[in-house]
Amino acid sequence: MQIALLGIDLGKNSCSVAGIDAAGQVLLRRRLHRDSIVKLAAKFPGCIVAMEACCGAHHLGRVLRKQGHAVRLMSPEYVRPYVKAQKNDDRDAEAIAEAATRPTMRFVELKTEEQLDLQSLHRARDRLVGERTALINQLRAILLERGITVPQGRKKLESVLPQVIESSGDLLTDRIRRLLKEMWQDLRDLSERISSFDDEFTAFSRDDASCQRLESIPGIGSLNATAFVAAIDQAQAFARGRDLAAWLGLVPRQMTTGGRPKLLGITKRGNGYLRRMLIHGARAAMPHLARTQTATGSWLRRLIARAHPNVVVVALAAKMARIIWAVLQKRVTFEHTAAAL
Repeated sequence: MQIALLGIDLGKNSCSVAGIDAAGQVLLRRRLHRDSIVKLAAKFPGCIVAMEACCGAHHLGRVLRKQGHAVRLMSPEYVRPYVKAQKNDDRDAEAIAEAATRPTMRFVELKTEEQLDLQSLHRARDRLVGERTALINQLRAILLERGITVPQGRKKLESVLPQVIESSGDLLTDRIRRLLKEMWQDLRDLSERISSFDDEFTAFSRDDASCQRLESIPGIGSLNATAFVAAIDQAQAFARGRDLAAWLGLVPRQMTTGGRPKLLGITKRGNGYLRRMLIHGARAAMPHLARTQTATGSWLRRLIARAHPNVVVVALAAKMARIIWAVLQKRVTFEHTAAAL
């Protein structure tokens, strides 16, 4: 069989494979265990292997690439329109194969093992941050139910909580005081684990040239730099900076009809974690940048005068996304340009 392209619908154990020739005719339909995909692909000479970008796809893609195949990963939302009639695994595999032949299809770059490791660390840290936030909110609620308020901010809570537990007198029963001490210890443990992740990201960023270049951008530290390197590498999947901003969901959503354009709020598509981190970085950098006599500072001051601060932060985050693309693509550090007189 002259198989030109294999479309694989990945499952946890059972996977479906559809093989098509150069004319698009389906020559092979097979349902097999996930471990047997590599054995099946080895029977064919180097061809295109298409999969949805899902859990395990990057690992399998690296294995198939070593066999000489050209691996194409696609977002599942781009494959869905090619599913014919009723949905099942065999039709999904055929749809994946057909979608991979489209000349305008957008593909996902294969991630290296190092990139996946970094992403796993970021996801683990994000989970711990969520647990710490939930614990802090519960601590505040328990204290407020007993008429005790603490200042806003995590650092302030951590500094005053031991004193509040010991000096609250009759406001706290012995059982609740023991509970608060246990929760206080849990909070300290979570903060220490999060700090260990931060130290690991700082150490990695110190030895990585791409991270060092990204950290020259205001609002980008080791946390943001490692997250972007893990997600997009050298940004080779994006033709221009606006494409990266659009992938992060930082561009306006369009409702254009009859030739009359209408722009709404940002799309919030793509990687929500990167978008959130970039917006936090923009919010931290905005006060300083707005005071500088640079092109960015002049642009920010004009925008602040006519827009809500949250809108300005998102606009700055979108500009930072474009700068990130330029820094990674051109392999240069960021330098401020003077404001035009």
